[in-house]
Amino acid sequence: MRRPTMTKTAWIPRIGVLAIQGDYEAHAQALREAGAEAVLVRKAEQLAAIDGLVLPGGESTTFLKFLERDGFLGALREFVAGKPTFGTCAGCILLAEEVLHPAQESLGVLHASVERNAYGRQIDSSIQVADTALAGGPLEMVYIRAPRILKVSEDVRVLAERDGFPVLVEQGHLLAATFHPELSLDRRVHRYFVEQVLARRGDGTQKS
Repeated sequence: MRRPTMTKTAWIPRIGVLAIQGDYEAHAQALREAGAEAVLVRKAEQLAAIDGLVLPGGESTTFLKFLERDGFLGALREFVAGKPTFGTCAGCILLAEEVLHPAQESLGVLHASVERNAYGRQIDSSIQVADTALAGGPLEMVYIRAPRILKVSEDVRVLAERDGFPVLVEQGHLLAATFHPELSLDRRVHRYFVEQVLARRGDGTQKS
């Protein structure tokens, strides 16, 4: 009698979305469509059970107040120092090494200087289309009270620009965007992050 063939099941990464404020549900949906399991993260202990994390848009100072109040900030610092993390808009500000206009505390892992609200107020929100280093042609980018990345270190790879300033950057296990890819139907940026998580597991630097 022939034994049944055992098929190897593809590993699906569990990627968290910091669910404090911002459109975290849209990020979760984008991650699912990009091939990941999405987890809404509201407690520090949840970080131990995920393979990557998205820091969504919102208000960066509000993020910090919540994280400090609940004792979440230390655990988050440890996570972003070594595991795949993707920050969008306010999430990009939180990751940056230097925050300006005004200066504020951050996680300080992305070697970049970021200026808050540099592209204007809510009324100045816009949708741009630009080329990127990602395959597939020009990418739609939704800007809402967006920050500006003023400068980056040599170890930061610029994947897209607006008016000569980086808007999508990569540094090792970190990815950051000043726009909102979750508000577009184009899932290439989220797929790129999911691929980062998969690649780190594959080379032994990331395990569940």
